[in-house]
This record gives sequence, C-alpha cells and structure tokens, in this order.
Amino acid sequence: MIKIVNICGARPNFMKIAPLMRAYKAHKNIQPILVHTGQHYDERMSDLFFRQLEIPEPDMNLEVGSGSHAKQTAEIMTRFEPICLEHKPDWVLVVGDVNSTIACGLVARKLGIRLAHVEAGLRSFDRDMPEEINRVLTDAISDLLFVSEPSGMENLRNEGVAAERCHFVGNVMIDTLKHSRDKAEASTVLADLGLQRGGYNVVTLHRPSNVDDPAVFAKLIAAFEEIERDLPIVFPIHPRTRKNLGVLGFEPRFAAMKNLKIVEPLGYLDFMKLTANAATVLTDSGGIQEETTILGVPCLTLRENTERPVTISQGTNHLVGTDTAKIIAAYRTARAAKPGTAARIPDKWDGRAAERIAQIMADCG
Repeated sequence: MIKIVNICGARPNFMKIAPLMRAYKAHKNIQPILVHTGQHYDERMSDLFFRQLEIPEPDMNLEVGSGSHAKQTAEIMTRFEPICLEHKPDWVLVVGDVNSTIACGLVARKLGIRLAHVEAGLRSFDRDMPEEINRVLTDAISDLLFVSEPSGMENLRNEGVAAERCHFVGNVMIDTLKHSRDKAEASTVLADLGLQRGGYNVVTLHRPSNVDDPAVFAKLIAAFEEIERDLPIVFPIHPRTRKNLGVLGFEPRFAAMKNLKIVEPLGYLDFMKLTANAATVLTDSGGIQEETTILGVPCLTLRENTERPVTISQGTNHLVGTDTAKIIAAYRTARAAKPGTAARIPDKWDGRAAERIAQIMADCG
C-alpha cells in the first residue's frame, strides 16, 4: 500500500486537489491522506469550496491561519512535522505555489520522504513574486514533477532537472472546471446580481504589487473608470484589496463608479458561471488565465509577466500590464473581436490530468 499525504492550504489549492482525491479511488494500492494546513483561514469560504468541489473531509487541519510569510511558513512546518513522523507516508504531494507548498515540501524532504509537486515548472522569472520563490524551491527538492504546460518542461530542462523526474500530465485545474461545468451552469448568480450574459466585465485583484502600491493601484482604477462607462464591472473583492481601498484612500473613487458592483468573494460554482458569461475578465490571478482559456472568454492580465504562457500562445489571455492607456486599448480590442477568436485548447487540458498523476504515483510505489 502506497501512503500519500496530500496538502492543500489556500483556495487555489482546492481546485487542484479535488480531482486527485477522485482519481486515487481507481487505485487499490494507494492510501490517500488529506491535510488542510488552514492557510486560507476564511472558514465559510473554505467549507463552501470543499462541498462544491466534492473534496472529502480533511483527515487533519493544521489551522495555521494568517501571518507574515516567515511566520506562516514556519508555523506550517512546525505543525506538519509531527504528522509525517506519526503516519510515515511514502509520499507527500503538494500543489501550486503557496506557502503551504514549500513548507510541507521542506518538512518531507528533510525527513527523507519522497515529494511530488503538481503544477511544477511554471516560471514568471520575477523573483519579487513570493509565489515564484515557492515554485523554484519546491521544484528543486521534488522527486516527481507534474507539469501542466510545455513551458514547464522547458523550464525544468533549462534548470538541469533530470528528465525522468518530469512528467507532462496536463492541468488539474481544468479537470475541476470540466467536472463542474454542469453544476456551475445551474448557478443563479447572474439573476441574483441582475446581470445579462455578455453584458458585464469581471475584475479580480489581489497581488501585493497591484494593490499595495498606491501608484499602481491608481493606474488600474483609472482604467476601470473608463471601462465601466462601456459595460458594468463586477468585482468580487479580495480582503486585502478591500482593506487597501480604505488605507490608500481610494474608496471615494470606487464609490463614484456607478457601474461598478463590488461583491463578496464567491464560491467556485458562482464564480465560474460569472466568468463564463462575462464580456471580458481583467485579473492578476494565475488560475483565472487558465480557466478563461477553456471558457473562451477574453482575459486581460494586469501584470508585467505570466508563468502560464500557453494561455497567451493558444488561449484567450492578453498580458496588458498596469499602464492605464494600454489596459483601455487592450479592452477595446477585446470587445471588438469576435467571441472565441483564436482560442485553442492546450495539449492535455482534457480533464484527465489527475488520472495520469494517480497512475504514475501508483506505478512508482
């Protein structure tokens, strides 16, 4: 029996771990254990995602909560080590690029436990991003690296990672999206918010580089002020972003936008329905770049780089940066384009990535 401890900690992890927990069921020689680090500390939203994504109840919740990068990472390590010592797993499997990923990975490798990383090889080449540090370090210590897009294989090869450790398996985020499409379609979020299909834009913002810097945030707001004159904007607001509206004094500008609707963070199914029917999505999220590619919705990424270049070369993503004029120009171009223009489904984004991972894990023993 192969004992695999699977780690999830923050909201982006939930969509990645859900299909893996389903895929393990086909392998009688795999005993999965699910550990929730509690890095995402909004209990209501965490429980909602678990229910909607059909994730089994975690076997353990470390309940670490929020804190600085150093404090949170250290707390996760301190609480995870006894679990490894007690259960003696054959593998620890981590997903994505959050603090839980590197923290649990370090604990595993220092105890001599083999480590698998799902969504390996992604690179923004921006070492100022905390996520980039987590990605690079986790890949460096992993025994198995499961890659979601061709750029990941190239990046790992360039970093000297042995080819036999790297497996191009596809994208587990897309497994979850495809599995949940019908349930999301039944969401009433459009009616609840008084929206019509194709008659609004969606904005998400949470990266410190965008919402902590008043000069950058001001440029983004200026773009929204222009865009909302064309079509309403729906803005499910991240707690960090909401806090900074007050701290940086931007609340009056937001209040003055009559076609801007700020809503609380949404569950997975409501957000997918909202995104799937939007005219455009403006975001600084990584996962949303992938989801909009499958949904065929134009995505304007409000960053200077992306670790997911296949969403640009094959998908609907446009890297537009944070300059007001460039954002507005890209928005107008996207609005003028025929819906679904130039969108292709990247290789192996077929809803079976988790099955491939589970099979490799089962064969590795």
